[in-house]
Amino acid sequence: MNSASLLACSRVFVRHGPSHVMPNLINLPSHDEDGQLQVVVEAPRGSRAKFKYDVTDQIFKFARPLCLGIAYPYDWGFVPGTREEDGDPLDAMVYHDMSTYPGVIIPSKAIGVVRLTQKEKGEKWERNDRLIVVPSDEKRWDDATALEKRVHQELEQFFVIVVMMTGKKVRIEGWEGPKAAKALIQKAVKNYDRGKK
Repeated sequence: MNSASLLACSRVFVRHGPSHVMPNLINLPSHDEDGQLQVVVEAPRGSRAKFKYDVTDQIFKFARPLCLGIAYPYDWGFVPGTREEDGDPLDAMVYHDMSTYPGVIIPSKAIGVVRLTQKEKGEKWERNDRLIVVPSDEKRWDDATALEKRVHQELEQFFVIVVMMTGKKVRIEGWEGPKAAKALIQKAVKNYDRGKK
């Protein structure tokens, strides 16, 4: 191997080897440089398991299997640079026809929110709303409240069933459109910024 080849190999190792550090996905900005909402996929469409981004190790970990016969109907993830009342980033369901992979970032636009409260045994009811988004270049849908009633019912049932074996109880409080979704995002971004100080 000549010295030029050896130098090229060493550059590749340095760039991709042990010294390479992945960014903490939770700390990415909520919007990209074009102003599009960023959604980090945790569990892709069709997955029969819940995956969760582990902030400490900065990797995606298997959290639990879903109930028998249940799979994620769409890509599921979170909006980085946000924090909800439960301390986690804002949850987001990406309503689209494709399936991606954990760690993929989808530039999105918020079209609505499913208002949801949940509680664990012995705890108080806590808000844990679900953001409904579509890829930013999607032209078919711009308001989640205008989706078919059957879509609403199926997503509501999914949100209830997906936590059934965890001991949590869930109440669906209703659907709101893009204006409420944007307000929810702004509040979650402020909560995140406040937590950094």
